[in-house]
Amino acid sequence: MNEYYSYLFTFQFLLDMDEFVRNRLTEWGLSEWIPRFEDEGVDKESLFCLRDCVIDKLITKVGPAEKFRMRLKLLKEEHNTTNQETADVSAHDHEEAGDCVQVIPSTSDTSDKGKRKLDPQGESSKWKSPARKRPRDAMSGSITDEFILSDVKTIMTYVENKLCNEDNTKLNAFLKTKISDLKIDKRELVGVFGKTGAGKSSLINAVIGEKNLLPSGSVSACTTVMIKVEANMHNPKYEAEIEFITKEEWREELWYLYHTPRENACQEKENDDDDHDTDEKLSALYGEEWRDVSLENLMDSKYFRDIKEFLDSKRKILTCESAEELSEKIVKYTRSDSKVGDGKKVTRQYWPLVKCVTVRVPNNDFLQHVTLVDLPGSGDRNKSRDKMWKGIVGSCSTVWIVTDINRAAAEKEPWEILENASSIMGNGGECQHIHFICTKSDLIEDWCDHSADAVTALIINRNSEAKETVIREFRKQSQIKKHFSEDCFTVFTVSSKEFLKGKYLSSEDTEIPKLQEFLQDLNDCHSETLNYVSGAYGILSLIQGARCREEAGIKTDVCAKLEATMKHELDRVRKPMEEAYEAFEKCLVEGVEKSKS
Repeated sequence: MNEYYSYLFTFQFLLDMDEFVRNRLTEWGLSEWIPRFEDEGVDKESLFCLRDCVIDKLITKVGPAEKFRMRLKLLKEEHNTTNQETADVSAHDHEEAGDCVQVIPSTSDTSDKGKRKLDPQGESSKWKSPARKRPRDAMSGSITDEFILSDVKTIMTYVENKLCNEDNTKLNAFLKTKISDLKIDKRELVGVFGKTGAGKSSLINAVIGEKNLLPSGSVSACTTVMIKVEANMHNPKYEAEIEFITKEEWREELWYLYHTPRENACQEKENDDDDHDTDEKLSALYGEEWRDVSLENLMDSKYFRDIKEFLDSKRKILTCESAEELSEKIVKYTRSDSKVGDGKKVTRQYWPLVKCVTVRVPNNDFLQHVTLVDLPGSGDRNKSRDKMWKGIVGSCSTVWIVTDINRAAAEKEPWEILENASSIMGNGGECQHIHFICTKSDLIEDWCDHSADAVTALIINRNSEAKETVIREFRKQSQIKKHFSEDCFTVFTVSSKEFLKGKYLSSEDTEIPKLQEFLQDLNDCHSETLNYVSGAYGILSLIQGARCREEAGIKTDVCAKLEATMKHELDRVRKPMEEAYEAFEKCLVEGVEKSKS
């Protein structure tokens, strides 16, 4: 916490002292008196020392003067409170250090802090979430954070307004963009990778306590677009925000999809998967009609009448009362070969046009500052989707690699996915944790031939063996180990089904609670204030550095001009001095000669 105060005091140092006074007077609606304060040389230090008689001389109107006195009194009280809290925080530094986190933006400590009691036995759609942990002295800390955040935001607003009044240079444009970015709360991203059928959707549903949120269960269907799952902080509804690619991007992709199979018709096909993907994508949106329609006609608005947002370059918002209702509505935007309810085929699917779907869940403690991102295994042919994929992967603080436990180590695809993504995550990325999650740990062959206790023992033994096998396989991955050490790598063996039913495994043995605790720790370690303050500190330091360089350049120019002026003036003085010296010397010589004679 005391790092906050260090940042805050540095901010006020970076700003001129009289700027602090101007900032306060503007905030208090007394900007017309700024020139008077400047004339009298009132800075931050003297502001706190002003007496009533001096205030009456500075502000000659009774109304503004009384308003100023009241505001100054509150400012002094606020200042004294801050100093007291700084002392209190310093006294508890060692105690706080043992309780929570490293004070570094976007990092987290996921050490074991005790198990939460969960109730996986409920049959309702929404499982009960454990109560959030509150750090010690949370209330006073919250008040302190609010004060610091408010003060720094005031400073940055002043800086932003000042930049707007200056020349629009590249540096100013860059600074204004960075200040604007500060307003967006930086969330902790957890990327979830895995092949079709690995159980990603079921895993996410189980971990966040929403059994029916993300569609799952179909063998032939698969999630085809990026899905973000986060908390709904605005209302108690289930929402989905669907972002489409642009019409121009679809036209380019359509041209590629439309021509590739026809151009290669006379050639031996080396990759049947590409042809299948083309047929699947075009048939999903157009049915079989695309085979007999020209490229230009495929852009006809009649094909998009149900998604006018795509034509208008807007985002589509779906709002529902329950997770089940939302799940049914988003199927055609997220999954190929989608079916709903009683198995009725969805005639039109729009996932080929979707860039990303953000699902927002109400009243979910695990997602308050965390976003789970269900990611396709690799990049995309579409440039905007591929750029988004790389950006998200590079921003993930944690990655979950999800695979079936029966093929955990032998399956190539999970390791290939991790290898492809590791270069992005490791080279300048933010990833600190790789979780290799083996799903369906409850599936045991011939389980009917064993007692319940025997099945439990078999599952636990198999889970232990799977963990050891996966860790041995990780040690062989030379490309991945270039970017991540074994300390970053953790293996989990989970069962979403057993977490819900608890027939053979206890809640703890399903290891879903461990993942929940990890997410809870990410939430507890997240600090909006620290992220904003450290970001603002970087911006102000950059401004100060640029200002110093400008001043250094000005000083160099001034020195050069002074040297040139001095040289010129010396030349002007030197000539008459030399003439006088020569005349004086001549007179002396002549005098000496006369004396000799």
